Amino acid sequence: MSATARDHWCDLAVIGSGIAGFAASIFATNRQIATAQVGNTGAIAYTTGYLDLLGSLYADPNPLVNPWQGLAHLRQEEPHHPLSRLPVELIRQAFNEFTTFVTNAGIGYTPPGDENITALTPVGTGKQTLCLPTTMAAGPLALAARRAAVIVDFKGLKGFSGRQVVANLRHCWPELCSARLTFPGMARGEIYPEVMARALEVAGTRRELADQLRQAAAGAGCVGLPAVLGMHHPDRVHQELEELSGLTIFEIPTMPPSVPGIRLREMFEQLFPQRGLTLIPQQKVDRLSFTDDGPLLELADNYGPVTIRAKAVLLATGRFLSGGLVADRNRISESLLQLPVSQPAERAEWYRQQYTDRRGHPIHRAGIEVDDSCRPVDRNGRVVDPRLFAAGVILAHQDWIRGRCGAGIAIATAFRAVAAAEQLLRR
Repeated sequence: MSATARDHWCDLAVIGSGIAGFAASIFATNRQIATAQVGNTGAIAYTTGYLDLLGSLYADPNPLVNPWQGLAHLRQEEPHHPLSRLPVELIRQAFNEFTTFVTNAGIGYTPPGDENITALTPVGTGKQTLCLPTTMAAGPLALAARRAAVIVDFKGLKGFSGRQVVANLRHCWPELCSARLTFPGMARGEIYPEVMARALEVAGTRRELADQLRQAAAGAGCVGLPAVLGMHHPDRVHQELEELSGLTIFEIPTMPPSVPGIRLREMFEQLFPQRGLTLIPQQKVDRLSFTDDGPLLELADNYGPVTIRAKAVLLATGRFLSGGLVADRNRISESLLQLPVSQPAERAEWYRQQYTDRRGHPIHRAGIEVDDSCRPVDRNGRVVDPRLFAAGVILAHQDWIRGRCGAGIAIATAFRAVAAAEQLLRR
């Protein structure tokens, strides 16, 4: 070992900085498990902020009203799906614990209910989700009540159009219109959601925007904005903007990377070290090995080598976007340990002939196999190492895009994996 190496010791090492990785760190720190987390940017900045459990069934693409009842159908249709292998009560507990933690940390979330919420997408379509940020909560309520509302966009902002949102919702929301404003202090050139969000943390910017919104409302008591209401204190910015304008205001996610995802990432990165977690962000693990003393993670940053010595390790590295899975001309591989990947036998079977085939594409079901304790197994079904766990969309037998269940898989399997790791550590 190099003399310049920096060693970290922990009970549980979490590899990955997406929703699954951060959820695992939440559950571990809540259980007083000494934890270290390392990962590159991750896909969390590309999320809308919505936490979906199950938005539709594979056999029925229609929006799912009750995701809990949907889980019973999913178990019949897809018994190997990660959510099918978990008790419903465990999934409820995972969502409750995750949303409570995030809300107490400063980003309010609606609690998980018995039915899905029809939330709004950046283009004005509906998306079924179980929980959403409180800054967005008034939007689905206004849609359900067909309340007169104005969707506001801003000059120079790309990726979000009030007119497009209105055009796609006018058939079910007749008293909806749009307005385009000039964002305070940004009258020229292209503007960006992240910059706008940080600008709204300044009181003067909020006052100026509130004046513009009051004029743009034109009698409507409700205004929808792109998700730019502050970066670190969105609930406070949201409340003050409503008080200044006298309007009901709700956010709509923008095209990724979006502010709601960046909010979560920055909140976790600031809060976890305060809770005693060793966080090494924006870095990728180069090597993971298993010794008699425990898993050993090796990586390097601008200052030299870094090692993490743990008693257990949780793999939450995601799929292709995050680098957990990689594909070449012939096969799909797991990038860190070369774990076996469940996948079609031939590359020609990765995709169906039609891009919009309702059956989906087999490549989206590729992933690693795990046992009931979320421990990766080899091709013969044997546990690769009892100290290794995995969670999130790297797991096989799920198509989270079609099922609208990415956050559900991440949160629920992270909860199960941490519980299994805790049992191992206590033994």
